[in-house]
Amino acid sequence: MRQKIKELTRDTAVYGISTIVGRFLNFLLTPFYTHFITPAEMGIQTNVYAYIAFLNIVYVYGMETAFMKFRARTEGADPRRVYSTASWTLGLTTVGLSLLLLLLRRPMLGLMAIPAGSARLFLYLPAILLFDTLAVIPYANLRMERRAGRFAAIRLANIGLTLALNLLFFLKLHLGLEAIFAANLAASVFSFLLLLPDIRRNLRWLLDRALLRQMLDFGLPYLPANLASIVVQVIDRPVVLALTSLATLGLYQTGYKMGIFMMLVVSMFQYAWQPFFLNHAKDPEARPLFARVLTLFVLAAALLWAVVSLFIEEAARLPLLPGRTLIAGSFLPGLVVVPIVLLAYLFNGLYVNFQAGVTISGKNRCLPLVTGAGALVNVGANFLLIPRFGIVGAALATLASYVVMASGLLHFSQKYYPVPYEFGKVLRILGLILVTGGLYYLLYFRGCLTPGLKALVLLGFVAALPLLRVVDRREMGTVLQMLRRRAP
Repeated sequence: MRQKIKELTRDTAVYGISTIVGRFLNFLLTPFYTHFITPAEMGIQTNVYAYIAFLNIVYVYGMETAFMKFRARTEGADPRRVYSTASWTLGLTTVGLSLLLLLLRRPMLGLMAIPAGSARLFLYLPAILLFDTLAVIPYANLRMERRAGRFAAIRLANIGLTLALNLLFFLKLHLGLEAIFAANLAASVFSFLLLLPDIRRNLRWLLDRALLRQMLDFGLPYLPANLASIVVQVIDRPVVLALTSLATLGLYQTGYKMGIFMMLVVSMFQYAWQPFFLNHAKDPEARPLFARVLTLFVLAAALLWAVVSLFIEEAARLPLLPGRTLIAGSFLPGLVVVPIVLLAYLFNGLYVNFQAGVTISGKNRCLPLVTGAGALVNVGANFLLIPRFGIVGAALATLASYVVMASGLLHFSQKYYPVPYEFGKVLRILGLILVTGGLYYLLYFRGCLTPGLKALVLLGFVAALPLLRVVDRREMGTVLQMLRRRAP
């Protein structure tokens, strides 16, 4: 079991390299863009990419997860049958959807609020979606084959090319807003070309109709579930704007982005976790192994939560340039939501863990119900809490939605694929987070949360873990080592 957990940790670290670099690139490019495009153009870019996020889910319609599920079940049969069936199906529907978008160009321009002067930008949208979707199955197959190094190398090449082309298109060719979309499309095509050797090795001229029906039956429930997940992730922004002001939304967005540290850990873990639990589903020790993974994940995430929550403001005040800090002083009040946002992402990590049970058992039809409940809770809680608590209320609404989703998926996962999770340890860790969080906000709103006091709180948090019998000293060393590998 220990060796398998080490394998999962190693893969998580490798996948995390491309994830961390990609997120860091976004941080670098955003201030870069502000020097070359107007605020209105930035709004166009943001809106178009919001639609791309939704359309990505429609284009894939759960086929990635279905492929990984049936690829793990080949049991000596030719895995290329699964690969080819998924690839041809996804390829045909992707071409069809892209052509449909082009045919619906005029109404889509109005729906997406793209002005006439920028109408040509729409042409990039179906092309970007086309090449990104064609790469989905090759990327998923690399994960199933545990070729994390090649996966990360291609993703890093994509990121490097995106950065280089942005500099070229903005500084030399002066393409303006179009440079962002042109660089994205070129990088997507480049990644697809790098994946061609893997595609040629696995793709055959066959499409198993019986297998396709099973894959669609398994994968399609992920479509509404993933759409609901997008609602959970973004609905709070327009609600904050509707109920408060643009300046308040800016503060909230700044604080929310600091949750990237926990989001990175969850994303890195998810890349390695899905192929891991599918490949080990039939091992005799699979269920105890999955239980142990959950405990170690929660423990590592809790330590990250404590460090970032307590010292994010000190990090934000670090000098970047003479007279300037990492985050401008006027935005520092937004950091009040960071502990809540980090905890929300931790519960998202629990949700990712619990996906193992419904995926292995094939009972994933519960996913739209679970994510739909999370979306409804998010919308309702935002309207209820924001008028009273402002941006803290918005963060609490997000936390509530992820708690509902994790709890709901746990219920169905245990119903169809019971795992002997160490609930006592997990609940004690979460309880310690709640107590520490309560103490943090008590001191914060009283204005007496000094760096020295924060250090004492962190020391108490770490000391409480062995006292609560969550880990012994040897395990604590293992978890700290895992956290150092995962943390950005």
